[in-house]
Amino acid sequence: MRVVVVSESFLPTVNGVTTSVRKVLDYLSAHGHDALVIVPAAGAPSSYAGFPVVELPAIAYRQFPVGLPNPQVQKLIADFAPDVVHAASPFLLGAQAIAASNRLGIPSVAIFQTDVAGYARRNHLGAATKFAWRVIRWIHGDADLTLVPSSTSRADLELAGIKRLERWGRGVDLDTYHPRNRRSEATAALRDRLAPNGEVIIGYVGRVAPEKQLERMAALSGLSGFRLAIVGDGPSMPSIKRVLKGMPVTYLGPLRGEELATAYASFDIFLHTGAEETFGQTLQEAFASGLPVVAPRAGGPIDLVDVGVNGYLYEVDDPAQLRAQVKSLVRDPSLRLRMGEAGRRSVLGKTWDATCDQLMAYYESAIASRKRATVTSASVPSPVGIGARSAGTRTNATTADVPGDVAPVTSTTAGAPLNDLPAPAVTEFEVS
Repeated sequence: MRVVVVSESFLPTVNGVTTSVRKVLDYLSAHGHDALVIVPAAGAPSSYAGFPVVELPAIAYRQFPVGLPNPQVQKLIADFAPDVVHAASPFLLGAQAIAASNRLGIPSVAIFQTDVAGYARRNHLGAATKFAWRVIRWIHGDADLTLVPSSTSRADLELAGIKRLERWGRGVDLDTYHPRNRRSEATAALRDRLAPNGEVIIGYVGRVAPEKQLERMAALSGLSGFRLAIVGDGPSMPSIKRVLKGMPVTYLGPLRGEELATAYASFDIFLHTGAEETFGQTLQEAFASGLPVVAPRAGGPIDLVDVGVNGYLYEVDDPAQLRAQVKSLVRDPSLRLRMGEAGRRSVLGKTWDATCDQLMAYYESAIASRKRATVTSASVPSPVGIGARSAGTRTNATTADVPGDVAPVTSTTAGAPLNDLPAPAVTEFEVS
């Protein structure tokens, strides 16, 4: 199969979108498929997994590259002649790729990864949120298929009137993240550093940013017998250090590869605080490492945590519940062991190979759907006075209620010229 992968984020930026795209490309290469990668200019390598990587002009928004509309997009897609276009967390660049694929009669699969609804709830946004939802509907309404990572994301998009949705989660590296790492010398050394008196280690992995809401960890203040370890960095680090001042915290900075696996192995409990995760990849890595997880009852974690079996979910606005759940695990090593073993079992079938096998099936479904739409449109003459549109062009008019009370719109992106693309939103949404 020939696949054009258009991603709003790629190396050297490291986040959930980049990781997923890399795993998809690794899979395509290993299984003999061909791919072309199109990304915003940010110093990406010229190739990845044997596939060419093309950078297109971008602007920096809060240190994140935002790809700009460019006439090269359609030419690159047309010249490569793919079977399907994969748009990873599409915004301006991905939207143009979906529009170009429609004009060329090529099916597209869009991957939704940004929790706009959660961001809006936290920031009490009005007009900007409505604009963001209009953009999301405009983008995903023209895709042949949109893949969502969780039941919460699906509900949000269904409420927004977006159709043709399917669930697609993420894989996890079950070999890198493994309970046996707990027996390594590197893990023992890190545990001695983090908890010199044998305390229970509560760990967090992720960005230190507003949407991750690490200030919730302050609920553990005064609890005895534990140490906190925070892996990651970000713009909220100064404020989090102020909030957690006086608590037993070690800041490990950003870690990757074996060092990250060692960090997970050194933890006894994994604590997640962000309530806006569309999926929750770090939870899967924690489960693979044999850890019990405590996380908010919101977004992706709802699908991942089996309450009382492999972890706990606390209500977002209930710090006392968070504290009680963590305390029960700190005090009960046998409970930690049982939940950790259950967590490992819960992800055993979620390898990246299995996840990408499912993605390939979705590609095939989108291709088949586009062929059926093309045959149908070819057999039905255009009404008198109305110009013919590109074969299989998608429209997504709806009267459904939309989060943020957004007025319904009709999506007609397939025929939109470049100057009709929307301007970048003035708000920032975390790419998870």
